[in-house]
Amino acid sequence: MKFEDLLKKYDVPVPRYTSYPTVPFWSQIINIPQWKRVFQNQFHQTNEKDGISLYIHLPFCESLCTYCGCNKKITKNHRVEEEYIRALIAEWGMYCELMDEVPVIRELHLGGGTPTFFKPGNLDKLLDTILDNSLVHSDCNFSFEGHPNNTTGAHLNTLYNRGFRRVSFGVQDNNPIVQKAINRIQPLENVKQVTELARKAGYLSVNFDLIYGLPFQTIETIRKTVTDCISLQPDRFAFYSYAHVPWTSKSQRLFSELDLPLADFKLSLYHEGAGLFMKHQYQQIGMDHFVLATDDLYKAYRSGSLHRNFMGYTTQHTRLQLGLGVSAISDTGTAFAQNTKSLHEYYEIIGNGDLPLAKGCFLNQEDETFRKYILDIICNGNTYFGDQYLGQLQKYSFPILKELQNDGLVVFSPRHLEVTETGKNFLRNICSAFDLKQLRMVADQNRSVYSQAI
Repeated sequence: MKFEDLLKKYDVPVPRYTSYPTVPFWSQIINIPQWKRVFQNQFHQTNEKDGISLYIHLPFCESLCTYCGCNKKITKNHRVEEEYIRALIAEWGMYCELMDEVPVIRELHLGGGTPTFFKPGNLDKLLDTILDNSLVHSDCNFSFEGHPNNTTGAHLNTLYNRGFRRVSFGVQDNNPIVQKAINRIQPLENVKQVTELARKAGYLSVNFDLIYGLPFQTIETIRKTVTDCISLQPDRFAFYSYAHVPWTSKSQRLFSELDLPLADFKLSLYHEGAGLFMKHQYQQIGMDHFVLATDDLYKAYRSGSLHRNFMGYTTQHTRLQLGLGVSAISDTGTAFAQNTKSLHEYYEIIGNGDLPLAKGCFLNQEDETFRKYILDIICNGNTYFGDQYLGQLQKYSFPILKELQNDGLVVFSPRHLEVTETGKNFLRNICSAFDLKQLRMVADQNRSVYSQAI
């Protein structure tokens, strides 16, 4: 089948598989006593040996980026910082009571929103409370997301002094027309300056986030954006597909769908960028990352130890991820729990001394098995099938895999699956062959809850 025909066939709504089961299948009411038991059990199994991962969601932004689907609160009032930090510290205290021993933090990520919305002193206050009551693993990985327009030397130095060695800057696109459409005016000079500041402060890894599929992008503009960014020599690029989901992210209704590229052209934008990355010695890993061969992510990919969680691709494979803050997600390996997305509810529940959980999911053995298949494919491009649930594989997955094989996207046998070079463009579609929840669902088939695969 021609590549253009593959694009038309597989450009269908598909999850991004940051979790399995996917969020639409989570219960809207979580059993909090059960969650506490599962959390405690996993903590005691993993803390001493592996440590835990900690994600802190900092939701505030000074302006609205219309492409963004993250949970955020737009305000220029910086007085909100202290109230939010007090709530985070209170939530952390509740989990400290559950952990009942000193936590070993192996991975820590500040996401948003815009973490650098917060003053350096307030970030230091938050980290002071968390880190001074914890142990830091000898093989730790601390990172944060920075906005090139407001990340200062003080931000970088404060976080460096707390053990942060990796920073990710949201660049997205350098073209003024595209930037105006997405309401993110950000001169390249700002990106250059903050990258140099990070290097000067001692950061060992700098990542740029870029997005393809934004309104008004052309082959020429994506080529210039990628070339200009490569000239600044970051260690990593995350090259994300724009996810158009205006039914869940209302800000995306502020520009017309007619300004968005069609699937075949969108993939042309991706191949233009990907080709430039690889021409300049960046290695492709997973769905959307390009890294230098000296980067730890590439080494993990080569050794088969690459992992993926809600923070993205990582070299750390901790079995417990704790999410703090509004909308943050926690993952014990056998259960997911998400905090409320409402800032008002978050404050109210925290004020009552309760965990601010809104929904979640407890996995059974079948879920854990198929989650592993999906993670293997997303991280390593292959997976091996066990005897357990072979009947479910034969009934639901293998017929789809046979079609994917006929189209040249995978090579598979009853024991093993390998993604082809062509198939790397369709990883989400391949993962969907193991999405038993979705495959079994018969009701509400016409409602789109996911973004297009391409």
